[in-house]
Amino acid sequence: MEIFQANNIVKEYAGHVALSSVSISVKEASIFGLLGPNGAGKTTLIRIINQITAPDSGELFFEGRPMKANDIDQIGYLPEERGLYKKMKVGEQALYLAQLKGMSKRDALKSLKYWFEKFEINAWWNRKVEELSKGMQQKVQFISTVLHDPDLLILDEPFSGLDPLNVEFLIDVISEFKTKEKTIIFSTHLMETAEKLCSDILLINKARKVISGSLREVKESYGRNLIALRAEGGEPVLGDRTIVARRVSHADEIILHLADGTDPQLLLKRLIESGAIVSKFEKVEASLNDIFIDKVREK
Repeated sequence: MEIFQANNIVKEYAGHVALSSVSISVKEASIFGLLGPNGAGKTTLIRIINQITAPDSGELFFEGRPMKANDIDQIGYLPEERGLYKKMKVGEQALYLAQLKGMSKRDALKSLKYWFEKFEINAWWNRKVEELSKGMQQKVQFISTVLHDPDLLILDEPFSGLDPLNVEFLIDVISEFKTKEKTIIFSTHLMETAEKLCSDILLINKARKVISGSLREVKESYGRNLIALRAEGGEPVLGDRTIVARRVSHADEIILHLADGTDPQLLLKRLIESGAIVSKFEKVEASLNDIFIDKVREK
């Protein structure tokens, strides 16, 4: 069953099209990736889901029925922009935000104790927000988002300001929510991170849908012949456009996009015959980043 669905959402601001007939369907107990570059329209769609703004046209559904104003009580929203009061103490502010969501002081303190210990920030309870680093503020804001145990969690660029260790920690926390039958809409322009988390995705660019579906379906439908190659020599073969349509250089290997109809074994044979020393030749799956770039180019 879908916990949230939006059909043909259109939104304009002063003649600028922010969303053009975008639809989204989010299954219960899943992690849904709302993906695309900065300025694609992701945050506008999130603000519409949270009823911060209204669409110019289109339909919104929550738990199979038209969305109502009080449905936001079941949503936890972590915006990309920091929304904490700089002069307030961390614990005082987290408690205040929990009570705004309808929690009693007793329940809020119990939940805050759990989350502050989990994030190892007990020592910051009586410190002012302005004393915290950007990453630490993000932790406090995340805790304030999940305190009331929402059914739908919406995270807009949640890893902004976090170092790699804290990114991995937050990924683990997000994964825990899925095991508790919670639903997460996860917005990011970092495709590699989305691949670790999301079961379903919507890629948007310049206000329009580029591609959508389950991550597995999207990758299987892409159907490109990709080879990860590490070799010395063979340049004439690699430069033959009838065999290799495109090359993408990585740190220590090259990803080859083979021309339509090219058998990978033919490429390997030609490389060896040319005298190239091949240390890696592996058929690989397209990354979300590859798919997105190609789909945008097609548009």
